[in-house]
Amino acid sequence: MAAVIEFAGVTVRRGQAVLLDSIDWVVEEDERWVVLGPNGAGKTTLLQVASAQMHPTSGVAGILDEVLGTVDVFDLRPRIGLTSAALGERLPRGERVHDVVVSASYGVVGRWREDYDDLDHDRAEDLLREVGAASLTDRTFGTLSEGERKRVQVARALMADPELLLLDEPAAGLDLGAREDLVATLSALAFDPDSPATVLVTHHVEEIPPGFTHALLLRQGRVVAAGLLGDVLTEDTLSTTFAMPLILTQSDQRWAARRRRMH
Repeated sequence: MAAVIEFAGVTVRRGQAVLLDSIDWVVEEDERWVVLGPNGAGKTTLLQVASAQMHPTSGVAGILDEVLGTVDVFDLRPRIGLTSAALGERLPRGERVHDVVVSASYGVVGRWREDYDDLDHDRAEDLLREVGAASLTDRTFGTLSEGERKRVQVARALMADPELLLLDEPAAGLDLGAREDLVATLSALAFDPDSPATVLVTHHVEEIPPGFTHALLLRQGRVVAAGLLGDVLTEDTLSTTFAMPLILTQSDQRWAARRRRMH
């Protein structure tokens, strides 16, 4: 399998702050990764580099057989599907859901004068169906619940048939039902062999969908552990990552964590 992400010594500094510190990380095209860590761990910065939105201060960031700093990022970015809170805020609230999704074919936010063919429109409808949002196609984006918006954003991220899918805290702000709906959607994508390599950023082990294969645990910009999910997600690594004693449990291919009571 080919590597879709290959970071070697990737470091990001802003002033005196080190946001990422010598990150080595390889993601193969058939893998589904979860990135876990507390606030300030560097998770979003990691995804900004992986989505070619930010260059590292030092180190080498390889993405889809290209190296940041030697490639036109405007050619690279359309090959990457991305969902994030920042992108969600830019989507026009008055636009039809179908148009929110189909406009990703051109990599634009908000339809203007682009021409789309029947294949584009059919793909948008197929993707909305795939993420359980087919009934929303004629609704305006601003009338959707937060959970519905998150599913539409996943469909949009897949519209251009990306080689890499990056999901930055897609379940943030969702209630329990909406979170479970989204986890089920992402699990179906994870098990689909035709889905692209996927990286999901979250604070919570409860949001790891069944079908995800690998984990990267970050604390203060450094890697605590990385590798196969079942090998690296342990009580010890999770407790180190979040700097508190934690109990980790697994049931029905789902994870849960809580603080260990000290007697």
